[in-house]
Amino acid sequence: MRVLKVPDLFDLSTIMVSDFSPGGAFGSDTTEPDFGFAFNDSNFSDRVLRIEIMPDSPETKSDGDCCSSIADWARNRKRRREDFKKEIDVVQRQEQVLNCNVPDTVDGLTYENRDDDAVAMIEGSHSDVGLNCNQIGNDTAYDNYSSLNKDHLTVLRVNIIHISSPILAAKSPFFYKLFSNGMTESEQRYVTLPVHASEEAALLDLLNFMYSNTLSTTTPTALLDVLMAADKFEVASCMRYCSRLLRNLPMTCESALLYLDLPSTVLLADAVQPLADAAKQFLAAKYKDVTKFQDEVLNLPLAGIEAVFSSDDLQVASEDAVYDFLLKWARNHYPKLEERRRVFATRLGRLIRFPHMTCRKLKKVLTCNDFDAEIAPKVVLEALFFKAETPHKQRALASEEANAPYRHFLERAYKYRPVKVVEFEKPRQQCVVYLDLKREECAHLFPGGKVYSQAFHLGGQGFFFSAHCHMDQQGSFHCFGLFLGMQEKGPVTFAVDYEFAARSKPTEDYISKYKGNYTFTGGKAVGYRNLFGIPWTTFMADDSNYFINGVLHLRAELTVRQ
Repeated sequence: MRVLKVPDLFDLSTIMVSDFSPGGAFGSDTTEPDFGFAFNDSNFSDRVLRIEIMPDSPETKSDGDCCSSIADWARNRKRRREDFKKEIDVVQRQEQVLNCNVPDTVDGLTYENRDDDAVAMIEGSHSDVGLNCNQIGNDTAYDNYSSLNKDHLTVLRVNIIHISSPILAAKSPFFYKLFSNGMTESEQRYVTLPVHASEEAALLDLLNFMYSNTLSTTTPTALLDVLMAADKFEVASCMRYCSRLLRNLPMTCESALLYLDLPSTVLLADAVQPLADAAKQFLAAKYKDVTKFQDEVLNLPLAGIEAVFSSDDLQVASEDAVYDFLLKWARNHYPKLEERRRVFATRLGRLIRFPHMTCRKLKKVLTCNDFDAEIAPKVVLEALFFKAETPHKQRALASEEANAPYRHFLERAYKYRPVKVVEFEKPRQQCVVYLDLKREECAHLFPGGKVYSQAFHLGGQGFFFSAHCHMDQQGSFHCFGLFLGMQEKGPVTFAVDYEFAARSKPTEDYISKYKGNYTFTGGKAVGYRNLFGIPWTTFMADDSNYFINGVLHLRAELTVRQ
């Protein structure tokens, strides 16, 4: 009986156009036909896949064949990756001295050492010799498997699977290349695929998925193994399926960090991007308020730090605090100065939004030894130029990077809200301070919250604003209050004339609300419990006179008394 050739069963050129292209079935989530009935059935198969099970490293076997938790899986997988790198190094050294024409005979089969070998070996029969040198060619699809060709001194067992080459080729560029390399052997019946024992179950699940488009396994560790196998054999539909199932499982800090620590080939795949994004969002939400979890965040790996500090919703006192925290984290995790400078230049620096740091802290960046001498002046200069721009230009710059993974100009939800200060030295020491609060920030103050501004200076003294929601003087309703406080504590006294104002409709000009004078002593504050003389509900109403395009604009003019 004549063995059907691949072109007789399926037009592989059509597969490449329709299934592997971004717009085809391979790149979409449309329902695919179910060929589960044909899996491992000789009546519906044109090939025999001989899966040679090779031993794992001793370190991997010591932990048993299965992992009881995500943490166990991560430890085993990390060792496997390290062993895999070691094997590649050994193979590369061996290939420099082994002659291509010297065969190695194992388990009744003949193999040849080749410079650019494929892991899958196609044979005419159980005793056929392997492919000759350079038959597959220098194809990156097989580079990851070259180490297994030398790891066949011991074959634990052989698993025979009947396969249909058109079905596998339609699902996987790896198998498409294997079955259509143009050589005589591509039409032979027997194909040998060496894998480690720890990968056998995942490979069988993957092969079954390529027929049925579904998996029977639901545990996180098993899904991760299948995901890794799908990456190796380029089955994007299975990667997408595993990613979706993992996203639907309860996320933990442990699992989120593991997903972000997957090999780059897996993590950067389009099919896995939603899983990586979900892991980043989970960590960003969990550690939104960094001050509450400071010790935990300090122990996060680099991938976790990037997920947390790239968030726009990060609740920190100020961008100065972000800079100080990342500096502390880097010194803990990268004690060597050269490594610390490298990680700031390539990873950590892009998490800091230098344009929203204070000028005092930017000055410290210039003299910080942890930053490369060429990088520090550039980021500080960019920040200063941004601060000098008009508000309209600043908003435009922030909107331009709205879809960027790392933002520099967009303002976070700082606990200490930024202020704009105009200072005068003559004829008297004076400053005009502007504080803007968004409607949602004010809404979060109800019923008894408060928000502080960043510090600013007048006459050598540090001051700050605090906005409150609390009961009016008679305790009859909630209202909006604004206070001015002095930072310094102790016996210092400082006399100031002040005026509070706010933009108001319909003119949208600043309207004076209160003015007076006050002699500050350390830790004291002055202000008004009900700045606008109206209840909180009226202040926050949709037709409120004080929110212009969703922003409350406040101004204070302060003058040092002679």
